[in-house]
Amino acid sequence: MPFDIVFTLEAIDDLHSFLKKERRHLVDEIELQLRHEPEVETRNRRKLRPNQVAEWEVRIGRFRVFFDIDNENKRVKIEAVGCKKGNRLYIRGEEYEL
Repeated sequence: MPFDIVFTLEAIDDLHSFLKKERRHLVDEIELQLRHEPEVETRNRRKLRPNQVAEWEVRIGRFRVFFDIDNENKRVKIEAVGCKKGNRLYIRGEEYEL
């Protein structure tokens, strides 16, 4: 059974900081990578050390999508979307450390 994907208001704000073409690409990739078996680690998807953002991260090119998984309700909750520049992560234009 596929997982539902929900975005927090903060994640929606994060998406709006990107170009329309980038937003479309991100939403398509989120659907593709997280709809089925989001809890399986892959080359681009990994469980994070404990932090204030989310339990999981998926890489989509230079973008990073942070999410939590609710297996009981079959739901993936997108918490934040950021962009990597070099080895720095930016969320809504501010540098962020995990």
